[in-house]
Amino acid sequence: MTPIAILKKPLEDYESVQNWFKGLKEQSGVEEPANEPWRLALLGEFCGYLNLDPDGVVKACLLIKEGRQTKISVKGRRKMVEAVAEFQARRDTSDSRERARRGNTIRSFLIHNGILLQSGMQV
Repeated sequence: MTPIAILKKPLEDYESVQNWFKGLKEQSGVEEPANEPWRLALLGEFCGYLNLDPDGVVKACLLIKEGRQTKISVKGRRKMVEAVAEFQARRDTSDSRERARRGNTIRSFLIHNGILLQSGMQV
């Protein structure tokens, strides 16, 4: 499934993407993340891979119970770590830097949305 089929609006209009861009500007020194279209392209590809929109990717890592504080789901986070590693590895390239950039971009998205992940595969 392509990212276009699952998205109800442009990627940059999702709250989680806005959080990511804000975090990149404030914490990572990226002047204007929207001027680096490869970031959104990778996120869109990842969303298509999971068949989730960006907000859904973040929610998949959370444990939400009515009347209780929302928490990080250990199970959801573990599944997301595996999904990022698979996504990172699935590109048919021998360039380890490109594979690392794929995984690091998605981890950056998740981290700036409060989902801390370990780096996983870097090969």
